[in-house]
Amino acid sequence: MSEDEKGHEFKAEEIKEILNVIGEKIPALLKGLTDSIYGKEASAKFGTAVANFFRTLKDSGMTDEQAFKLTEQYMSSLNLGGMIAKAISHRSEGEE
Repeated sequence: MSEDEKGHEFKAEEIKEILNVIGEKIPALLKGLTDSIYGKEASAKFGTAVANFFRTLKDSGMTDEQAFKLTEQYMSSLNLGGMIAKAISHRSEGEE
C-alpha cells in the first residue's frame, strides 16, 4: 500500500469515527432543544408571559384589537423555534 493510500485510509477511519460520535450526540441535543422550547414547563411559561403581556396592554387602555396585534408580535419574538425556521428559510431563499 502506498503512502497516499495509507493517508486516505487513516482519514476515512477518522471521518467514520467522527460521524459515529455525531450520530450519537446530535439526537440527544435535538431532543433537549425541543424539550426546552416545546416542553410542558416551557409552554406554561410562554402562555403565562403572553397572557400577562396582553393583560398589561388592556390595563393600559388599549382596545382588544390593538392589544391582540401587539401580542401576536410579542409571541413571534418569543418563539425561538419559529425564529430559527424563519432564519433558515430566508437563508435558503438567498442561496437559490
